[in-house]
Amino acid sequence: MQRHLPWLATGDRFPLPETAWGAGDPAPGLLAAGGSLDLQSLLRAYSSGIFPWFSEGQPILWWNPDPRMVLWTDRFKIHRSMQKTLKQFIGDPGHQLKIDSDFEQVITACSTKPREGQSGTWILPAMVKAYLSLHEAGYAHSVEIWQGVSLIGGLYCVNLGAMVFGESMFSHQSNTSKIALAALVAFCRSKDISMIDCQQNTGHLASLGAGEISRNEFMQHLVDNVSKPSPTWEFDPLYWERLLPPCTGPMLP
Repeated sequence: MQRHLPWLATGDRFPLPETAWGAGDPAPGLLAAGGSLDLQSLLRAYSSGIFPWFSEGQPILWWNPDPRMVLWTDRFKIHRSMQKTLKQFIGDPGHQLKIDSDFEQVITACSTKPREGQSGTWILPAMVKAYLSLHEAGYAHSVEIWQGVSLIGGLYCVNLGAMVFGESMFSHQSNTSKIALAALVAFCRSKDISMIDCQQNTGHLASLGAGEISRNEFMQHLVDNVSKPSPTWEFDPLYWERLLPPCTGPMLP
């Protein structure tokens, strides 16, 4: 028998995360439908480990999956080729890393590509508007890779306290989304942020060191960190040393 899916009116409380659909249901991790993407609803959702994700023609769908894909920042994988790419990027004055210089352009670029394994975008105009509101309120941030005056890669995320929730990445040139993610990891390490929430399992994230944990473990980490002070979103080039310390021997493959 299919379980009932709660329908939310604007301002309603979210159901308890553990009531989300399970492995035997049509959409494991789905918690509720309806509600609103207003700022307060989004803040309540993220502070409870819940995020919106839906496609064209669907109502707003709210998720809290079990297991949860996360990237522990001390487990981020940088292979030898990526070390070389990062060092070339850092040493090239024609490329720049920026934070929050053009959030709207980043999320717009992300909205033009499908999520891994899907044929269409999930970042619909309503989502763009909602996350622009989060950004304007200081809760959503972009990490950007620029070549001159051209934005060539980046990502955006949500930050509450010492929790960072990764949302989407894009590349207009090879490896630029990986450089942006590496910068986010270096930033998080420098701010004592130990986890980046990746929400759902993808092969790309797994190749970079992300893995699944139980909902219970994720929720405990959330409770322990969401009320801590939020960092100042500025990138100091010294943060790169968190990923690329001075080399004292040959790089490992």
